[in-house]
Parts: sequence; structure tokens; C-alpha cells
Amino acid sequence: MGENEWVMNVNQELQNMGDSSSEMEQWKKRSIYRVPSCVTDLNKRAYKPQSVSFGPYHYGEPNLESMEENKHRALLHFLKRYKKPFECYVKAVMEVVEDLKHAYSALDQKWHQDTMGFVKMMILDGCFMLEILRAATTDDVDCDINAADADVVDDYASNDPIFSNHGKLYILPYLKRDMLMLENQLPMLLLNTLVAVTKDENNPNQHDEECVNKMVQKFCSPYSRITKMGRSLHPLDVYRRSLLWENPRHKKKTVTKSYHHLVIQEGDEIVRSATELYEAGIRFKKSKTRSLKGISFKGGVLTLPPVMVDDATESLYLNLIAFERLHVGAGNEVTSYIFFMDNIIDHAKDVSLLHSQGIIQNAIGSDKAVAKLFNSLSKDITLDPDSALDVVHKQVHNYCTKPWNEWRANLIHTYFRSPWAILSVLAAVFLFALTIIQTIYTVYPHG
Repeated sequence: MGENEWVMNVNQELQNMGDSSSEMEQWKKRSIYRVPSCVTDLNKRAYKPQSVSFGPYHYGEPNLESMEENKHRALLHFLKRYKKPFECYVKAVMEVVEDLKHAYSALDQKWHQDTMGFVKMMILDGCFMLEILRAATTDDVDCDINAADADVVDDYASNDPIFSNHGKLYILPYLKRDMLMLENQLPMLLLNTLVAVTKDENNPNQHDEECVNKMVQKFCSPYSRITKMGRSLHPLDVYRRSLLWENPRHKKKTVTKSYHHLVIQEGDEIVRSATELYEAGIRFKKSKTRSLKGISFKGGVLTLPPVMVDDATESLYLNLIAFERLHVGAGNEVTSYIFFMDNIIDHAKDVSLLHSQGIIQNAIGSDKAVAKLFNSLSKDITLDPDSALDVVHKQVHNYCTKPWNEWRANLIHTYFRSPWAILSVLAAVFLFALTIIQTIYTVYPHG
């Protein structure tokens, strides 16, 4: 491109440039992102699907090709079950195809040029994801998108590699992990559009708008309470919001800005480890809610939500943190939670202490492995100074720096860290008492 041509192009773009409100509308459409290399370089495996591709970013990768035949088989079962012409699904997706494209940040130019190819990918991936959700939640979710004929609910062969009981046990956990990677998301607009086509025209209330949200919640968080979500962006967004949902009865009072700044001015240090906090007189209590926002400090008691740590935890949290980092307006609650947990977990003994209180449920093995996990999750993240957890940071710090609590912590840390140290202190106290008694009898002899 010559210099003059470039100048002409820039001038043309300048003339066509809209105001900030039009730019805002364009940015609002984006919800799925490629994770930048400065983030993925720390742990490439956590962001890259291992079993299945959903959407354009990892489409056609050789290691994921084997799943494509399963997608096609799932599409045929989906169409047969709901008895709607295939053309209806194609037409419905074509009507929203531009919005679906805009949902992906930095979408490859080939998809802009090949709209039909993009639609084909969306329908295959969307129906496959819906079939996975349906198979995993048929018995648990009252909005199940099944056909009226109960005989076709379980219409897969008993030895199907994906949708049989064997597949649910051995394959679906890996598919779930890949479904919750930021680069592997499908817009909820797509899933809801496909479900809408399956509706019985004579029964418009057959599937409520929360149907897909409920299935995603049940599949990804089987033990969490299913709640109404409203409009969601994609399955990872639904999962994140389910982690943050608070029962109104257990909801904490909102911290006012004036109180927030008052607390911040009193100290600006990070929170000590759980063991050190315990030595300073702080006790730990399991929250009544599983919400990651259920962290509070009152009267020397630090309340924390219970968390299950398993083999999928690292990938899940890293992708949630990446989403909060890249999507403006998503919030920072998950990032703040990880930052806080990293502060109070330094060593295996911190994990052991939290486990003894029912806060950490360890499903990956050693306490040392859990400590290492939380320490690795917090690399290159910061705590928003306006977050509610920053107030808890300061409250805990201020409690620990009170003279009596500092003296208590130093005493325990120095003299009561081991049984031998405790015995030495008791022996010293005993000898000191004997010395006093002997002195009294010397000064005031009997009789």
C-alpha cells in the first residue's frame, strides 16, 4: 500500500467514524476473547481446549478433529427428536448471525467472508452443546428441552461414546472443562435461538427463557442452588454468576465509601497467612453461603465460603480471571477472591487449618499441592482498591496490628510453635514458681 493510498484510507475512516456512543455499542457486543500471550504463557494448557472446540478460535485444530463426527451425530439426533425442519434452524441463526460474529473479539477475516460456513459451525457446535447439557441434566432440571414423546428422551445407543452412561462418566468431565474456557465459548444468544426453534407452536410456554441458564448451572455446578440469571453472555458467564450468587437472607450489608476510605487510611499491608492470623487471635468460620462474595470479618472471626479444590479448579479460575480482565464491566469478584485466598495461604499448614474448619475441601491430594495452586493462580493479578474485599483486608490488618494481638502472636510464634517449645516454657514457669516459693520460705521461715 502506497503512502497516498494509506492517507486516503485513514481520511475516509475518519469521515465515517461515529461518536463515542456508537463505539460503546460496538464494544458492548463483544463477550468472547482470545486470551493474550502475556497471560497464556504462564499456563498454556489452562486456556486451550483438549477435547472439543466450540466456536471459531480453535476450529479445525488437528487434536480436536476427532470430536467433529460426534457433533454431526448429535445434530441428527437433535433434529429427529424435535421434528422441526432443518431449514428453520438455519433461518433462525442467519437472522442473528451478525450479532454472533460481533460477540467474538478479533474474529478471523475468513469467517466474515464465509457467513454460511460460520452458520454451519454455530449450528453444529450449538446443538452439540445443548445435547451435552440435556444428557447431563435430564433428571434434574425441570426445563429439560425434551420432546413430548418420552420414548425419544434417551434416543442414543447404550454404547454411544459420548451420551451413554459410560460417556457421561468418562468423557463429559473433559467436555465440561473445555466448555468453561474463555476462548471456547458459544454466545447464549445462539443456544437460546436454537432452543426457541424447538418450541411447540401451540404451547409457547414450553421452554422459559431461563431454560439454558438452568441447564448450564446444573451441569457446571451440580451442588449449587439454581437461580434466575436473566440475560447472560455465554456458559462461562453463567457459571461465574452462579459462583457469586448470594441468598438475600445471608447477604452482607454494602460498605459505604466513607467507611471504605476510613479503613484504607489506617493501613495498607497485605493480609498475613492463615496460621499467622490464627496466632494473632483470629478464628475462621465457614460461611453459610457458597458465594465467593461471602467473605467478612467481625469480632475477630474471619468468615469464608467453602470451596472444593479438584483437578479442574486451576483452569476454571484462570479462565474466570481472564474474562474479568478482558470484559469491561464484568466485575472483579473472582479475581479479588483469588487474591485474598493467595494472601492467607502460603504453606500446607495454612491449607490444613482452613480444611479443619470445613472451608477448603481438598480433592487433589496433598495440602502442599493446594497451597501451590492458589499461589500460582494469583500471578500478575491485583486487587481493585474499591472492592469489598479490600475493606476486609484492612479490617484484618488493623486487628492484627493492635498491641495486644501483636504481642499474643509473637508469644505464640516464639514459644508455642512446637511441643518441645511448650514443654520448655512450662518447665521454666515451674522452676520460676519453685524459686519464688523457696524465696518466701527463706524470708519467712516456718515458726
